[in-house]
Amino acid sequence: MSDKTSQLEAFERLLIIMDELREQCPWDKKQTLESLRHLTIEEVYELGDAILDNDLDEVKKELGDVLLHIVFYAKIGSETNSFDIADVCHSICDKIVNRHPHIYGDVIVENEEDVKRNWEQLKLKEGKKSVLEGVPKSLPAMVKANRIQDKVAGVGFDWEHPEQVFEKVEEELSELKAEIVKGDRDKIESEFGDVLFSMINYARFLKVNPENALERTNKKFMKRFQYLESKAEDLNKSLKDMTLNEMDVFWEEAKSL
Repeated sequence: MSDKTSQLEAFERLLIIMDELREQCPWDKKQTLESLRHLTIEEVYELGDAILDNDLDEVKKELGDVLLHIVFYAKIGSETNSFDIADVCHSICDKIVNRHPHIYGDVIVENEEDVKRNWEQLKLKEGKKSVLEGVPKSLPAMVKANRIQDKVAGVGFDWEHPEQVFEKVEEELSELKAEIVKGDRDKIESEFGDVLFSMINYARFLKVNPENALERTNKKFMKRFQYLESKAEDLNKSLKDMTLNEMDVFWEEAKSL
């Protein structure tokens, strides 16, 4: 691995390239903070895919794409004298130092939970009116639910034992069943949301990331279904012409693989 000098030289190379692109490339010259936003989100999702696939070479490449976007935003900010990459770096350094008094101060912590509680308390001292202010509005619902629960737990609003959370899951499932019998679509949707929220909360107690868990299941399902499709093609059959029993044979084969 490279030393600090080599790492700084590599970062400087990226900054120089960004200067050149902004000055000379017709596409790069046109970009704004707003035009890059959706592309950045896409890059972060691609990084997430690479992490879940445990493809470290791809992780390296996707990290580069994300880093390029960070440098791009900073370059745009510098053009209006709003901020530059140094401001960005100093801002996060100052925040990290301030929020880690157990490293850079005299605060004593016993474990990870102490660190998280201190983190949320420090954010409130910085002027935030609610611990939930830091939850982005545009987050996907499952990720947002996980972050909400994490943050309120950081200030002590939490269950004490996993068993209590699972009882809540069962309670919400019971309420959902009752609404399904009544047939009120609006209330069914509401109760279904409560079930999902409680399941996400239970995942936190199990130390399971619900987003990662669901995405792993998505990938697993897709691989099995694509195996089923390939077997149907080998038989010159269309899936819609196969019975469920016929498809189930290949589905079980896919599971064994």
